[in-house]
Amino acid sequence: MNILFLTLVEINSIEDRGIYHDLLRKFRNEGHDVNIVTPVERRKGISTNFCQKEGVSILQVKTFNIQKTNIIEKGIGTLAIEYQYLSAIKKHFSNKKFDLVLYSTPPITFAKVIEFVKKRDHAKSYLLLKDIFPQNAVDMFMLKKNSFLHKQFVKKEKKLYQISDTIGCMSPANANFVLEHNPEIEESKVEVNPNTIEPKVFISSNEQKNAMRKKYGVPIDKKVLVYGGNLGKPQGLEFLLDTIKSTINKHAYFLIVGDGTEFIRIKKWFEKINPTNAKLIQRLPKEDYDNLLVTCDVGLIFLDKNFKIPNFPSRLLSYLEMRMPVIAATDSNTDIGDIIEKAHCGYKVIAGNQEEMQRKLNFLLNQDLNKLGENAEKLLLDEYTVDKSYKLIIEKIK
Repeated sequence: MNILFLTLVEINSIEDRGIYHDLLRKFRNEGHDVNIVTPVERRKGISTNFCQKEGVSILQVKTFNIQKTNIIEKGIGTLAIEYQYLSAIKKHFSNKKFDLVLYSTPPITFAKVIEFVKKRDHAKSYLLLKDIFPQNAVDMFMLKKNSFLHKQFVKKEKKLYQISDTIGCMSPANANFVLEHNPEIEESKVEVNPNTIEPKVFISSNEQKNAMRKKYGVPIDKKVLVYGGNLGKPQGLEFLLDTIKSTINKHAYFLIVGDGTEFIRIKKWFEKINPTNAKLIQRLPKEDYDNLLVTCDVGLIFLDKNFKIPNFPSRLLSYLEMRMPVIAATDSNTDIGDIIEKAHCGYKVIAGNQEEMQRKLNFLLNQDLNKLGENAEKLLLDEYTVDKSYKLIIEKIK
């Protein structure tokens, strides 16, 4: 089967690790012809180019700066990418017929590209819904509900759902939200297709763990609660900082590893408060991050309390892969905490409720973390391996 994958994630090598890399590698390993269309932002000074390597085809399309840029360029870039991708596909894939168009949100602006390929090749289309926009922007007060811009984005969102043969949602709450707020969508075209990975086994001796902690200045005699990943407004990181400040448990030590729009603000907070029970490290290469993560004891997930959409952060999978129990501090609409508690590998907290956070944190640190870690690994292997996503997509195409 010939597959066209559209993404805003910059993919340079299929052998890298990540939810999209792992899924595409699975398709390649199963004998499918994988063709990836990925952006290369103008700040890199690289023109649109096509190459074949590692058993897949990669079409890099020169775009405006979309990540870590001002809101104006991000907006223009997101709107322009549809036409840039369409032009590049017409040029570089003029003689190839696709059976499946696979794509994820963000963005919601791929409709014209998908329509073109579906009409030209009679291809099936499958949306991996990772982001419910524009509602998430409304929740974060970045977009005014019912404004002209909001209405335009809602039209694009509904168009994307309409032309998608199948919509794969990250969780049951995610799927229910889509159906509830888009009654025109047939229920049969919506299914739960969660974030998935190809698990890797990480084995580290106590000596290796201690050496890694010493390398990064992390105490070897504490229970390390780690937050790793994007440091942005959607994460509601004020509650994370408040948790660090409020925690008096002498066994707890917080480690924040990541980067994003809120990094500078968090760095200034660390410089001002100078907490003795926490450390901030800017983004690390994936291999270094994994090696440090395996030395930690508890994974932390934070989401802004104002979210009305049920998000499902992919960082959960990294924690489960490391056999770590998890504390998820989220809005009340997200079901990630319910799933964690049902699997007996952690606890949920409503973001902003510090009394509840301290109670759950202390309760967790007094339990057998190894047992909870075994449950975490079981949850990953039962629900979040790449084989599951692959089978769901293949079944729909057949």
